[in-house]
This record gives sequence, C-alpha cells and structure tokens, in this order.
Amino acid sequence: MINLLNINTKSTLKRNKSLRGSMPYKEATKVGVVFTVEDKQKHEQIKELIKKLERDGKKVTVICFLPNDKQNYEFLFDFFTEKDVSFWGNLTATNALKFSESTFDYLFYLDTEPNSLILNLLARSKAKCRMGSFWDDGSSFLEFMLENKNGVKGLIDGIWKYSSLLR
Repeated sequence: MINLLNINTKSTLKRNKSLRGSMPYKEATKVGVVFTVEDKQKHEQIKELIKKLERDGKKVTVICFLPNDKQNYEFLFDFFTEKDVSFWGNLTATNALKFSESTFDYLFYLDTEPNSLILNLLARSKAKCRMGSFWDDGSSFLEFMLENKNGVKGLIDGIWKYSSLLR
C-alpha cells in the first residue's frame, strides 16, 4: 500500500497547481495544523500553539494522523488512520480530503520526520504557504522549511517565531 501511496503522492504533487507564497502574518486569517500523534507532550505543545494563533485572531483547523499504536488524546482533533487509505494509495477520509481542499494562508506541518500519509495530504493541499521541518526532498511539499535539532518543541517555536515575523 505504501508504494502505491508514494506513487499517488508524486502524481498529486505534479497535478496540484495551487498558487503558493507567503503573506504578512497580520493579514493571515486561516491556519491549518497537521501532525502525527506521538505522545501527550506533543499534544500539549500543539494545543499551546493553537491558543497563541487563536489569541491573534486566526481561525485554526487541525487534523492529525493517528497510528495504530497511539491514542487520540482528549479526542480534541479530527484524525485519519491507515484504514483511510485505499489499496490503490488514495486517501479516502472525508475530513482529511476536506482539510486538503482548504485554502489556508498558512499550513503548519508539525512532525520532525516526514510521514508518507501526511505527505499525500500536503501534496493535495491548496494552502498558500506550507511550513515544516527540513528534510531532503521536502521542498516539493513545503514552501518554508526550518532546520531543527530541538525536537517538536523547537519546530513549533521556530514556526511560530518565523511566521509571526512575516511582513
């Protein structure tokens, strides 16, 4: 399934002709957040980021990938699982497809390592500016990548810092 998913992702990237570019943070109104569920600490760090964004008047939409061996803390965020990918590598979760169709001003990808299911979602995304951690070949998926050696907290702090400085 993963091989077909990767082929589907590459094809989706080529077909997606969404307009990309950054905008001043003060003008941004819609922010998307996507991540892989890992532990309670990451969950709390993401909740703090969401509170900051909402205090600044941003409408925040969140979706997460829920691996089989993890729990969805508080059931606070929409999620999708491996079961939401067809045999042919197509994402089938309605909430994930709706998320990818949203024209976010910023989309924050908060994993320190790429997840192939979320990469498929990023490839579909209509977001204007996708931000996340640096990895080789990441420039196809993200307009803004941060070199990060300080885990999820460092990634969140860096994305917050640099996005809020955009003028």
